[in-house]
Amino acid sequence: MKLFSLIAFALIAGSIACVPNKSALSSSANSNAPINQPSEQPANSTEQSSSNCSLKMAGAPNIKGLKLGMTPDEVLGLFPDSKDDEEVRKHLSQSPSQFGVSDFIIRPEKFGSKDKFKDVTQITFNLLDGRVSAFTVGFNGPEYPHVDQFVAKFIEGTNLPPVDQWQGYEGMDNQLKMLVCKDFEVRVFIGGEGGKLNYVLMHDLEADKKLKDRKKKAREAATPSP
Repeated sequence: MKLFSLIAFALIAGSIACVPNKSALSSSANSNAPINQPSEQPANSTEQSSSNCSLKMAGAPNIKGLKLGMTPDEVLGLFPDSKDDEEVRKHLSQSPSQFGVSDFIIRPEKFGSKDKFKDVTQITFNLLDGRVSAFTVGFNGPEYPHVDQFVAKFIEGTNLPPVDQWQGYEGMDNQLKMLVCKDFEVRVFIGGEGGKLNYVLMHDLEADKKLKDRKKKAREAATPSP
């Protein structure tokens, strides 16, 4: 069950989780449930590793046209007929949480996007105040013997630093690598037969800080004064 703690499906509640048990990895990028949510990923990277990546948000890579800060309409514009999809409409019609959090899922094969997204099983988007604060792209392979090969492929054509500057996750160095830059974080994971659990996660650190601040203020406001 070691694969199933990094791909947890619980951010709909919008909570910031503590460091999960590495033996609790959950769900597949090919399942019908949402892929991992960044707030429930394995530990806050900035707490368990350091990075010399000084890139700001402008240097954050896009994945097949997807990037942090997009609006839902901008995302849906990449997937023909997705605005009429029942699952997509259901998620987008829900009101954000009290902290401004919402999410939705895109399954490219449903929307005539087989060429550009032919290797993508599904994409989970997390929003803060109506803009993408994180997204996870689940890939159906290929199978890599080491995550460094996936990272090397991913960084081609980007401004991201080379593989040797990425950080491993303790106990899963062969499967998960992370890069913490000034404004954003990237996680690359491999797993599953044929690589069916591979994913890349992009995470807006400023949005994460804003969300944590809101939750902190809410807790403080709810705590009676002595």
